[in-house]
Amino acid sequence: MMMRTKVMLVLYLMILLPLALAQLKVGFYSASCPRAESIVQAAVRKRFDTDKSITAALLRMHFHDCFVRGCDASILIDSTRQNQSEKVAGPNLTVRGYELIDEAKKALESVCPSKVSCADIIALATRDSVVLSSGPFYAIPTGRRDGRVSNPNEVNLPGPSLPVAQAFQSFRNKGMTMDDMVTLLGAHTVGVAHCVFLSGRITGSGDPTMDPALVAKIRGICGAANGSSPDPSVFLDQGTSFGFDNEFFRQIRLKRGVLKIDQELANDRLSRRIVSRFASNATLFANRFAQAMVKMGNIEVLVGNAGEIRKNCRVFN
Repeated sequence: MMMRTKVMLVLYLMILLPLALAQLKVGFYSASCPRAESIVQAAVRKRFDTDKSITAALLRMHFHDCFVRGCDASILIDSTRQNQSEKVAGPNLTVRGYELIDEAKKALESVCPSKVSCADIIALATRDSVVLSSGPFYAIPTGRRDGRVSNPNEVNLPGPSLPVAQAFQSFRNKGMTMDDMVTLLGAHTVGVAHCVFLSGRITGSGDPTMDPALVAKIRGICGAANGSSPDPSVFLDQGTSFGFDNEFFRQIRLKRGVLKIDQELANDRLSRRIVSRFASNATLFANRFAQAMVKMGNIEVLVGNAGEIRKNCRVFN
């Protein structure tokens, strides 16, 4: 009886041990690639020095990746004649920053071949860009693996004109709370919206939930479309457009939300109290944003022997 118990215990441990080792953890590359995080940071800093908008681009890329198949870098795969990838899906046509991920990956491959996943590079690069924009630093558990599927038909992201309750369905399906959703949409404190998404708010007499002065300003920008700029863009945060802070929440409380979903956050009973707290407490928002980003970065990750470590982020091995 004792021998049987011991055998069962050994089998139990054999099952649990790989699962325990496979989980994400801070410092995952400390032995296999000690310079991994500093290499990614250097690539981000180089780009940020010439393009402050890269923060918004990476935040969007990270979100669009995690909310499809989980944080598995499926968004990075290029389409081929035989197979189209997530990149060609409508919501992803304006996602950018891919070449920065390529640059970081190339540098990592020269030092630590086939060690650092593209999924981890996205997460680390996004964090580093937030810090450079005066946002919070947060330690990122790493150890993600890259996915082997990228299908444009699976890209079903919450649109910018959805009501709060409907947008929340997408977040809840990924294990996120309403507080998480409002927090993550606070990333709109950096970035822009293209005029094509704003026409419904500025035509006719304008959206009554938007400050009339902002309506007039956006009309002027979007009405200036021409051959060289067929689809102009508008800053989502009209206060501190390149600084990562809580100004976005102050703006939407003043009816200066550019996207419909942003403005509704301040008006809807499900979210307005959260908006109010963040608008009055910058430290609270920074802390919650760090927590929400780590939580989002854990969505449906591949670990252990699942997936792969791509040599080229744009192509399956």
